[in-house]
Amino acid sequence: MKKNIAIIWGGYSSEKEVSERSARGIYSFIDKSRYNLYKVKIDKEVWEAEYGNETFPIDKNDFSFAANGTRTAFDFAYITIHGTPGEDGVLQGYLDMLNIPYSNCGVLASALTFSKFTCNHFLKSFGFNVAESVILRSRESYDTGSIVHQLGLPLFVKPNIGGSSFATTKVKELSLLQQAIEEAFNEASEVMVESFIAGTEVTCGCYRAGNGFQHLPLTEVVTRNEFFDYNAKYKGEVEEITPARIPDDMAAQVQEQTERIYRLIGAKGIIRADYIISGGIPVLLEVNTTPGMTETSFIPQQVRAAGLNISDVMTDIIEYEYNRLKK
Repeated sequence: MKKNIAIIWGGYSSEKEVSERSARGIYSFIDKSRYNLYKVKIDKEVWEAEYGNETFPIDKNDFSFAANGTRTAFDFAYITIHGTPGEDGVLQGYLDMLNIPYSNCGVLASALTFSKFTCNHFLKSFGFNVAESVILRSRESYDTGSIVHQLGLPLFVKPNIGGSSFATTKVKELSLLQQAIEEAFNEASEVMVESFIAGTEVTCGCYRAGNGFQHLPLTEVVTRNEFFDYNAKYKGEVEEITPARIPDDMAAQVQEQTERIYRLIGAKGIIRADYIISGGIPVLLEVNTTPGMTETSFIPQQVRAAGLNISDVMTDIIEYEYNRLKK
């Protein structure tokens, strides 16, 4: 009998649009001859499942829906919400209580990695190189001059608990820092200010499933924009080169570091870690436990470059995580 798979998208943040794109990608990747697929939208207004050309409300008591007199329960959830509540562990806790297996990291790993500042400093304690940074919280005082004195210029201002480069600014002058901080606070209640590191930007995906641990080839990110911003990510203002044009030993080092991160945080499913290679040293930017999954996203690119079939990868992850919980 086919398993019923919920592809969960939406969320409560500005990344909802990106989440919808990833849901379409995942729907196209998963083997429909093996699974029944349902897109499930979760946002502040509604929880609903797509069935045929209609939508039906989700029963939050057991995460099911009723259509045409038949109730459908889900055997597995593929979470592709970028931002809260799918990337920070909140939804994972709900699914844990219902004993429904899912594709992504669990509560602790998701919560840890969702805070860029906390995750980077956690990994720094294990010897990973990370950029210097400070954390700002709403209703707490700060001094922009002291921040620049500590981190130098240029620097980056970004929401600490967001992605897709929303409200992220590269600041080159002290006079522009306050405005950038205020913009980031409009997106989240915590803001990270981070020192600029010059170098080659790369990203590395990996996952663990029934066939063991799989490193994916690195992607090199080249953009003429000031940084890998929203337009670069989603409007084609970037060149993404897979495999990255770096020496094999450096690529292997980044892959090994990404696997080590995976094991340290207790990850599940597919993750992606972003780095700047500066002076021959990989400097970690952030860990993404819910990477984008459109046709042109990094992970599908890397899967193809590895000579793997994305549908087989999805099946491998679904069956591995399902069996881990159900056996």
